[in-house]
Amino acid sequence: MTAETKILPAALWMSGAIASFSAMAIAGREAGQMLDTFEIMAYRSMVGLLIVTLVITIGGNWRSVKTDRIKSHFLRNLAHFTGQNLWFFAVTLIPLAQVFALEFTSPLWVIVLSPLLLGERLTLIRGLCVLLGFIGILIVARPTSAPLNAGVITAASCAIFFALTVILTKRLTRHEGIASILFWLTSMQLVMGLIMAGWDGDFALPSLAILPWILLIGCAGLAAHFCFTNALSIAPATVVVPFDFARLPVIALLAMVIYGEEVVIWTFVGAGLIFAANYLNILEAAGRIGAGKARSS
Repeated sequence: MTAETKILPAALWMSGAIASFSAMAIAGREAGQMLDTFEIMAYRSMVGLLIVTLVITIGGNWRSVKTDRIKSHFLRNLAHFTGQNLWFFAVTLIPLAQVFALEFTSPLWVIVLSPLLLGERLTLIRGLCVLLGFIGILIVARPTSAPLNAGVITAASCAIFFALTVILTKRLTRHEGIASILFWLTSMQLVMGLIMAGWDGDFALPSLAILPWILLIGCAGLAAHFCFTNALSIAPATVVVPFDFARLPVIALLAMVIYGEEVVIWTFVGAGLIFAANYLNILEAAGRIGAGKARSS
């Protein structure tokens, strides 16, 4: 398959990912009117676990679900559980476009944390990417126009935990398959959600009005990552990432139509810088890989 023919299927998979991420954000805001974030995560994991268990059973793939690295699974899922709770909290407080823009800084936090956790080298270009991304964060958050609120802080913080999730997932994928990772993701986070949601003895059951949103969160969460992973398996990150950033105008338009949220130009300016920082990092990585192949040939 040539580079040109890879673009169309990758674009189709990314369309599914964009639709799924957007649906999860809207469903999370609606469910957040009645449930707290821990309850949302518990129900989301419950739906996800049912789907994953069914798929593994039908595929006869239980042998791939391993317990050798259960501690690594726990650390990864703790990071993701924390980040996802912060994300669900943020979508109930600030404009959805602002949440997505700040979430896009996650790859830049991977750059910052990789030297500490993976032993990767921090190059001059990567340092420049982090600087550009930080300027983008300041533009999106606009701390001089209004005091920083809990929504902005949690949206920015969730990106750090998502970056930790990426790094820990990168470690796991060296030894574990997707079925094992998804099974432990949903099962561990279900337990975490039940513990945290029931800590105060007040665990809310979803009403019939909220139940469809809970089902949508569970299905959309799995679908988003499935579509994104398939897109990356077909085309390089240089092709996939620009499609991923299309989430911002899509969610901004949906939020404007559904919730009457104002489209703020500075959110797009800051997101543009964050996108440029991410894309520069991808091009730098592709260049180093290309140079390595040239030397080895």
